[in-house]
Parts: sequence; structure tokens; C-alpha cells
Amino acid sequence: MATEERSAAPHLGAVEQLGEEPDFTVGTPPTGIPGRARTEKARRVVTYAVLLAVSILFFVPFLWSVSTSLKTLPESVGFNLIPEHPTLNAYRQAFSAFNFDRYFVNSVFLATVVTLTNLVLASIGGYAFARIRFPGREVLFLAVLATLMIPDQLRLVPLFIMLTNAHLIGTYQGYFAINLVHATSLFLMRQYFLTIPKDFEEAAKLDAAGYFKTFSRVMLPLAGPALAAVTILTFQGTWNDFYWPLIIFQEDPSKFPLPLGISHFKDLYQTLWPQLMAASVITILPIAVIYVFFQRYFVAGVAAAGVKG
Repeated sequence: MATEERSAAPHLGAVEQLGEEPDFTVGTPPTGIPGRARTEKARRVVTYAVLLAVSILFFVPFLWSVSTSLKTLPESVGFNLIPEHPTLNAYRQAFSAFNFDRYFVNSVFLATVVTLTNLVLASIGGYAFARIRFPGREVLFLAVLATLMIPDQLRLVPLFIMLTNAHLIGTYQGYFAINLVHATSLFLMRQYFLTIPKDFEEAAKLDAAGYFKTFSRVMLPLAGPALAAVTILTFQGTWNDFYWPLIIFQEDPSKFPLPLGISHFKDLYQTLWPQLMAASVITILPIAVIYVFFQRYFVAGVAAAGVKG
């Protein structure tokens, strides 16, 4: 009995000591944490305020473009952000008097075809560079990356001569020939395939799958973020391309895309600002919609592509 009382005594003493301790609500942080929490909260408020200010700074030009597209020509030279007499006349003139519908169709056609060819060829080439060992693989990949350092202006003369000899100047085929696959697309796909564990390929080999079956059934479905990144970058680059359409379609205005069509709203003596801004808004909207839908996959694809070299 005495032994049990002695063994229970330390526990009772501990309980009494706990009873003498100051009362703390369960989950209450120590005294120093509230100050740290206030500091973190203030830092977060400042960060969001800076991001909001930067967002407004970038959004104001777009808002001004929309506002100008709803004004009349005399009113467009003023500094009023809100139109006094809003009208959609600039949009109607863009599609009726300036063949803007044709330019829009041309841009959709060019951007869609170039994006599809880049998705197909870049995914196949990226998989080959990442997973298939063949002589000269690293040297060939470095040569592909080296093309990123060559500006289009240096490639103009040889490409123009080649397209002229092939009778491709003034044709859609000439534009597609020089944009079948971009080095950036190959790089993104190759880097992403390197991040996929080899266990998936080994499991496919156990099922007697070859390279093409492994690529189409295993690797390609896992490369969704990289495909989304390639889609956005390629579509946006082709949609906004001004240089090569000007060189290739110079003799046939009916094949002009939107960037070349927008240049028709400005001449030597005047600029049709409402029509120009209406055309710019129409040009921006498809890219904005695509980016909103693919933003999450785009960020994931670019981030994963930069992890492994």
C-alpha cells in the first residue's frame, strides 16, 4: 500500500504543479508569435497591394483600348476614359470596310495548323531526344538549341531564296514549311519527358510495347502540362507573327493575318483610332481566352521543363 502511495505521489505532485501553471488556452501560441503573425499579415498586405498596383498598371492600356474602340473618331483624340456617346460603329467598320473577317480567318487557320504540327513533331522529337539513345544525340540537340540564337533577320535571305526556288512565296505552304516545329517546342517537350520516371517505360517494355506504343500510350498522356505550354506559346507566337507573313504573303493581301490587317488602319496622313483599337481588342481576345483556360497547365509545364537538364 505504501509503495503504491509513493508511486502515485510524483504524479500527484506533477498534477499540482500543472495546476499552479498559468492558464493557457489549448492551441494558444507563445507570446512572441502574435507579433510575428502581425508582421506576416502586414507583409502580405503590402505584397498584395504592390501586385494590385502592377496589375492595374498593365490593365490600364487594355482598358483604354476598349474605351477608344467605343468612341467616335473626333472623341478618340481626347483623354476621357469613359466614352460620352458609346458606339459599336468601329467594330462594324473593321469587319465590313476593311475585310477584317478575312484576316481573322487567316490567323485562325495559320495558328491552328502551326500549333498542331508543333505538337506532333515536338512531342515525337522531344521523346527521341529524352529517351532514345542514338549516335550524335547530344550534338544534334545542341545544334537545335543553337538555332535559338540566330535571329530571323539573318535567316531571311537563305530562306527567301529557298522558298522562291520552290515556288512557295505567296502560299500557305511556304509559311508552314518554316514553322513546322520550333526549337523552343522541342526543348520544352524534351525537358518534360526527362522528368517522367523510367519505371513507366520499363513497365511498358514488360508488356512488349515498342517505342511508338510506349510514346503514344504511356508517355504522351503524362505530358499534358508540357503540351499545354507548347500550345499556348506556339499559338500566341503565330497569332502575333508579323515578320514572316509580311515576307511570304506580300504579293497576296487576301492571305494577310491579323497583324498585317491591323496595319491598314494607319496611313501617312491619319490614323483611324477607334477602328484600330477595335481590331486590337478582337485580336487580343482569343489569346486571352486560351491563356485563361490553359494557365494552370502552362505554368506546370514550364516549371517542370526547367527542373532537369
